Amino acid sequence: MCGSLIHPTALVDPSAELDPSVSVGPYSVIGPDVRIGKDSVIEPHVVIKGPTTIGERNHIFQFSSVGEATPDLKYAGEPTTLTIGSDNVIRESVTIHRGTVQDRGDTSIGDHNLIMCYVHIGHDSVIGNNTILVNNTALAGHVEIGDWAILSGYTLVHQFCKIGRHSFSGMGTAIGKDVPAYVTVSGSPAEARTINAEGLRRRGFSEAAIAELRRAFKVVYRQGLTLDVALERLIEMATDVPEIEPLIDSLRQSERGIVR
Repeated sequence: MCGSLIHPTALVDPSAELDPSVSVGPYSVIGPDVRIGKDSVIEPHVVIKGPTTIGERNHIFQFSSVGEATPDLKYAGEPTTLTIGSDNVIRESVTIHRGTVQDRGDTSIGDHNLIMCYVHIGHDSVIGNNTILVNNTALAGHVEIGDWAILSGYTLVHQFCKIGRHSFSGMGTAIGKDVPAYVTVSGSPAEARTINAEGLRRRGFSEAAIAELRRAFKVVYRQGLTLDVALERLIEMATDVPEIEPLIDSLRQSERGIVR
């Protein structure tokens, strides 16, 4: 469906469903089975393939490829999907692939994310809300990124890794294991450094809560405990400090082991 905000050089498949308020720039290509919500802006030279659903007020910049089929060798043309929420900014030359039937069948991106230039989001990945993926970050397939996580430029994430809420990676970090909630990692391979205290302050965490999260970090990383024993201590601490619960959850949910 084409509206007055579609540039005449753009190619929009007749079966695509675009809200009349959607703007599409010159030479962009929007294929069949694509739905785009109101007030979204598609800049020039963007390619969007379906099945893809894009929410409201998203801004996708030039030369991005959104909803392309995965290069996974197991992929055999199945009608897998990409789902993008609302209020996301997807900058220049980002690539986002649809899912595979071997996993979720869907790649999912939440709301209010900033995805910067040259980022790659592989098949079946799940991105939460309010994340920042800085230039040249690359996520292999099956990666999960929790809310408010920030991955600095040139961060590489191995397939099936989970990145916890409010975590942070330094520039050029190579992540091969799970990153617990709140933890700052850096290096190649990644090593845990400290709690993401500055990020927590910016999001309104109290100094008292941050101090307790520092204690929790030391329980996991500085006291030589097994993970099972560390979890027992964290559960005791969480009775008085509920902010520790996301850290506990991320440790329990880890399947690859955590970054040390």
